[in-house]
Amino acid sequence: MQNVGTRGLCRVTALALGVGLCGPALAGAVETEPDDIVVTGQARPVSRQLADSAVAVLDAEDLARAAPRSLAEALRAVPGLRAEASGGEGNANLQMRGIPISAGGAKYVQIQVDGLPILEFGDIAFATADTFVRADGHLARIEVLRGGQASTFASNAPGGIINLISRTGSERGGAIEAGVGLDYGERRFAADYGGPLGEGWTFHVGGFYRQGQGPRRAGYDGNRGGQVRANLTRNLPDGYIRLNAAWLDDRAIAYLPSPVRVTGTDADPHWQALPGLSPQGDAIQSTNLSRVLTLDGANRPATDDVRDGMRALVRSIGLEAEQALGDGWRIQERFRYAAISGRFLAPFTARVDTAQSLAADIGESGAVPVYANGPRAGQPLAPGTLAAGVVLFDTHLGSLNNVTNDLRFSHERMLGAGRLDLFTGLHASRQTIRMDWLWTSMLLEAKGDNAALIDVRDEGGALRTDGGTVAYGAAFFGNCCRRSYAVEFASLAPYLQASWSGGQLRVDLSVRRDLGRARGSVAGNGPVRPFDVNADGTISPAEAQTTIMPAVRRPVHYDYGYTSWSAGGGYSLSPELAAFVRYSRGGRANADRFVFDGHLDLLSGALLPGARPVDFVREAEAGLHLLSGPLRLEATAFWARTEEQNYEATTQRSTARVYRAHGVELDAAWRRGGLTLAAAATWTDARIAASDVAAEVGNRPRRQAALTYRLAPSLDAGRWSLGLSLAGTTSSYAQDANLLKLPAYAVVGLYAGFRPMPRLTLSVAANNLFDTAGYTEAEEAAIPANGIVRARSINGRTVSAALRLAL
Repeated sequence: MQNVGTRGLCRVTALALGVGLCGPALAGAVETEPDDIVVTGQARPVSRQLADSAVAVLDAEDLARAAPRSLAEALRAVPGLRAEASGGEGNANLQMRGIPISAGGAKYVQIQVDGLPILEFGDIAFATADTFVRADGHLARIEVLRGGQASTFASNAPGGIINLISRTGSERGGAIEAGVGLDYGERRFAADYGGPLGEGWTFHVGGFYRQGQGPRRAGYDGNRGGQVRANLTRNLPDGYIRLNAAWLDDRAIAYLPSPVRVTGTDADPHWQALPGLSPQGDAIQSTNLSRVLTLDGANRPATDDVRDGMRALVRSIGLEAEQALGDGWRIQERFRYAAISGRFLAPFTARVDTAQSLAADIGESGAVPVYANGPRAGQPLAPGTLAAGVVLFDTHLGSLNNVTNDLRFSHERMLGAGRLDLFTGLHASRQTIRMDWLWTSMLLEAKGDNAALIDVRDEGGALRTDGGTVAYGAAFFGNCCRRSYAVEFASLAPYLQASWSGGQLRVDLSVRRDLGRARGSVAGNGPVRPFDVNADGTISPAEAQTTIMPAVRRPVHYDYGYTSWSAGGGYSLSPELAAFVRYSRGGRANADRFVFDGHLDLLSGALLPGARPVDFVREAEAGLHLLSGPLRLEATAFWARTEEQNYEATTQRSTARVYRAHGVELDAAWRRGGLTLAAAATWTDARIAASDVAAEVGNRPRRQAALTYRLAPSLDAGRWSLGLSLAGTTSSYAQDANLLKLPAYAVVGLYAGFRPMPRLTLSVAANNLFDTAGYTEAEEAAIPANGIVRARSINGRTVSAALRLAL
C-alpha cells in the first residue's frame, strides 16, 4: 500500500474494517503503516503512535510464524499479558499487568470477536472464553488493549481487551491450506476466500476442519472438529451494514496437572518426569478411560464420553451497521446472538502415591490393587507402582448463551483551537450460565501412553471398586461438588467519552456505569447415599458412596451496579515521539463463582451483609511511543491495585485479598527491507497487600514471574522466509505461601517457508523446538513427603508442515 498520511490511512483502514472515519489529522502527526491503526477500546480508529494507551497488534504473518497451537500460545507475544498456554486449545489462564490469576480463566480480561464479547465473563468455571473461539483464515488480526481504558469500553474488563478482528472481503483473495503434524497426530484443512461482489457488496468466508491426537500422546483422536465463519457487507455512502455468522463444533483435549517428581529444596527444586509420564508430551487421558458412568443433573444414570474433552458448540449470528447522520454525527450498531453449549471432561489428579498405599486407603489394610482393564487386566500391580487418585471433571455445559447489543453515537466539532469528540453508547447483554457438575472418582496408573484403570480388592478378595471407579462423586475432594445451576446475568451499561485534541495535545475522559442483575437457582454439594448407578440390583462399595444432586434448589436473586472511569492524555513531543499518561478505576462483576460460597441468603437469594458482588482495579500508566524510520518502540510504566474475592473449584477454597503491582513493558520492532527484529519484555513487581491469610501478606502472588520476554527475528527473502522466536520467563512461586518455586524456562520456535511458484508456499514450523518442560502452575505449595508434585506444563515439541495455495 502506498504510504499515506494519518488522515488518509485512517479512512482506508476504516473502510476495510468497517469502522468510523477519522477526524482531522493532528499537528505533528507522522505517517504510519496500515497495521499501526487500532480500533479496540478506542472511540474511533487511531494510529498506535497517537493512542493514549498501550495496544499490541498481531497480524496474520505474526501468527503464522509463531505457529501457535492455541490462542493462548499466540498471546505469549504480547507484553504485559501473561498467557499460561498449558491447558490445550482452551481453558487458558490469562493475566494482565500483575492483576492476579487467583482461580482460573481471564477474570479481568475480555476476549472479543469484532468488538463484542464471546462470553460476558472470562472466568466461568470450566467454560473460559478462549474455549469457544478458534483462529483461522477468516481472522485478519488480533488487537490487545492493555490498561484501564478498557474498563470504559467493555464491561468486566478492567485489565484489558483481546479483540479478534475478521476479514471483510475489502480486497479479493483467499487461500487453501493443508497441514499435518510431522511428529504428532494432526491433520488440518483450512480455506478462506472473499472479495467485492459488485454494487458495494463484499463478502468473506473461512473455516477449517482438523482431526488428530493432538500435541500430546493420548491414545485417541482427542482434537477433532471444525469451524465456518462468514460475513456479508453492503457499503453505503459514508457507512455500511454487515451480517455475520459463525458455526463451531469442536472437541479438544483439556490438559490438567500431571504428577512430576521434585527433589532438592523448595527454594532450589529439581524437577524431573516420572518414568513413562512426560509432563509436556503425555496426557493423563487414556483409551482405557473413554466412558464413565455417572448420574445426570436429575439423578438419573448416564454414560458420558470422556473423549468429548472440551466440546465447544457455537452457533452465532450478528449485525453491524454504521452511518453518518450529518452535522458531525455518526451512529454505530453491533448485535450478536450466540447459542453456546458443550462439555468439559478431563481427569484431575487429586492424589499420587503407590498403588498399594492408595488401595489400603480404599480397601483397608491388606487390600490389593489390580489392573481393571488394559492388556494386564486382573493382574496385581508390581510393588511400588505409582497410581493417581483421579477426580473426573465431568461437566455438562447446558447453556452459555450470550446476546449482546452495543449502540453508539459519536459527534465531532471544532472547539477553540482543537477538535472535540463526544462518544456515547449503551451496552446491553444477557449471559446464561447453566451447567451440571457430575464428577466421579477413580484410580489410574500414573503413566502416559494409555494408562489403565485400577481396581482394589480387599483382604478377602472382594472388589471395593467398580472397574476402577472408587466413588460416584468427588471422594478425593471430600465428596463435594455435585452441582447444578442455572443463572442468568443481565446487564445494562451506558457510557460516555469526551476528548479534545489540538496542536500537539490530546486529553480525554470516559465513564461507564454498569447495572446488572442475577436471577436463577443453584443446587449442590448434595448428600452421599447408596444408589444403584449401574442398575444391576445390588449396591457395590463404590455405589454406596454416590453423591446425589439435592432436590431443593437455592434461589439467586440480587442486583449490582458499579462505575468505571478513565482519564488520560497524550502529547506529541515531536513528529516521531509521543507520550501519554492515564489513571483509571474499573470494576468486574463476579459471576458463577460468587454464588457458590455463602454470599447469598439461602431463602431469598439476596446479597448477605458485607457481600461484594464487584471487584475493583485501580491503574496508572505512563508511556512513550517512538516511530522513527525503521524503528518502532513503545515503553509503558504501570501500577495496579486490585481488590479481589474469588473461589477455586479444585481446592474448594474462597479467597479475599488486595494485590499491588508495578512494572514496565517494552515492545519494539525494527524493519529494514525483508528483515524484522521484534522484541518485548515485561518486568513486574507484584505483592499481596492484604489477605484473609495473614502469612501471605507481602508475598508475591502465585505464578507471577518478575520478568517475561520474547525475541522474534524474521527474514523474508523473496522465495524464502525464515522466523525464529524465543519466549521466556523467570522463576515464580507455585502458591501464595512463596515456598516451592516454579523454574524459569524459555521456549524456542522456528518457521521456514519456501515459495516454489508465486502463489504456492510450503512451510515447516516447530513449536517448543527443544521440548522444554515449562511449568505454569502446581497444586502443592511445598515439596510433599513423597516428592511428587502435581503440575501443568506447556506442550512439548510439535513440528508441522503445511502447503498453502493463495487464491
